Amino acid sequence: MTVLDPAQVGRDAAPRRARWLAVPLPRAARGRPALYAGAGLLLVISVLCLGAPLFTSYSPTEIDALAVLVTPGSGGHLLGTDEFGRDLWARLLYGGRYDLAIAFGATTVTLVVGTAIGMASAYAGGWVDAVVMRIVDLFFAFPFIVLVIAIIAALGPSLRNMFIALWIASWVGYARIAHGQTSSASRYGYVIAAGCLGYSRRRILVRHVLPSVLPFVTVFAMVDAVGNVLLGASLGFLGIGIPQPTPEWGSMISGGQAYVLSNWQLSLIPGLALVLLGVAFSLLGDGLADLLRAKG
Repeated sequence: MTVLDPAQVGRDAAPRRARWLAVPLPRAARGRPALYAGAGLLLVISVLCLGAPLFTSYSPTEIDALAVLVTPGSGGHLLGTDEFGRDLWARLLYGGRYDLAIAFGATTVTLVVGTAIGMASAYAGGWVDAVVMRIVDLFFAFPFIVLVIAIIAALGPSLRNMFIALWIASWVGYARIAHGQTSSASRYGYVIAAGCLGYSRRRILVRHVLPSVLPFVTVFAMVDAVGNVLLGASLGFLGIGIPQPTPEWGSMISGGQAYVLSNWQLSLIPGLALVLLGVAFSLLGDGLADLLRAKG
């Protein structure tokens, strides 16, 4: 008696099954400059921000009343100082840590939780699937930014509460994507064969369904990371993000708008930093999308 091999059945029934998992990344990514440019730019920003003490000797919160609004390059301040005499370069580097934390911390949790909920709901089916998807629809019906602001207003402005608000509001996008891809993958021959062989639901989801879901949620995560960073900066600009005097790029832009004509660098430089971080994630997402489409 011949025993079916789910992997072999999968290759016959669904030839587009996540073959990219078996391809070494450097060779697979060859000829995709967007992927390398995005990863390189993100690496540079991360090294500068995480290694901030190596690139500046100033404190981001130390006030110097004798060096207020110093122009860039004067008095030993590379990018000048703000209205309190705080070094702008130091605040830029240390503030980037919080924006990177928002990009990676908030996005990673919602990626894992939303994907798990969407996959489990689609594979369970029945009333469980109906209830979960109605909850997802309810979240989508409520304006995202209003929900985030409402949660932060109730809990108080802080980095932790910003994470909580993003975790509560952002998981539904991943759940919907994972739900759709799981529903499609459940009809593949190798998934059906795995169920016939008596494999557990957990093994089927992790070993046979997840590889089909992961490319889509990964690319979406890059877009979501940009949105989370911009949302964190917007909350800081509105004064309900990370409280002062903690440096954060959005609050730095807000603080410098009163001096935009005389000291343009106070708002322009953190704004450019946000643009560069967004471009890095966008290029990385485009590169990953091309890579996964070619190897899918």
